[in-house]
Amino acid sequence: MRAFTLALAVMVLTAAPAYAAPPPVEVVHSENVQVGPYDLRASFSEWPIRAERSLDFTFVPDGGITGHQGTLRLVGPATTGRPERLARHPRARTEWGLDVRALPEEGTWQLEFTVDGPKGPGSGVLAVPVGPRPGPPATLSWTLGLGPMIVGGLVLVIVWIRGRGRRRADTWTWS
Repeated sequence: MRAFTLALAVMVLTAAPAYAAPPPVEVVHSENVQVGPYDLRASFSEWPIRAERSLDFTFVPDGGITGHQGTLRLVGPATTGRPERLARHPRARTEWGLDVRALPEEGTWQLEFTVDGPKGPGSGVLAVPVGPRPGPPATLSWTLGLGPMIVGGLVLVIVWIRGRGRRRADTWTWS
């Protein structure tokens, strides 16, 4: 019984970091945008923004998010997103936000906001430049990553073809 209690205590103590609250969003850049009668602060966890690179976005209208509702539509250089309701950020509960989101294309993105609150409805747009994807081109990355699997598959095919020739019909006939 004593060993069980000790094992349980060790398990709880070693699991304690997993129960800890997630770290807050680390804001490195903020922009202000006028959304009708509201001044909205848009913050980013990475700056400059790179294509296909995950980051956190947070948005706060003046006076906080209490009593306000909002939507956001991400419009890229070649894509148009549909409006999505702004919800609390999972790690910054007093702000609206997008958690670990990546913008897939390089170019200027438009963040189109609509906010409704005590001062009435409003809309506004924030232009955000998105730089090129970091690292080597995607085709090169995929080729290098899948190279060992392709070579292994070719080796298996060659071994299978060579092994088939050794199984001759005369060795498998009934006598």
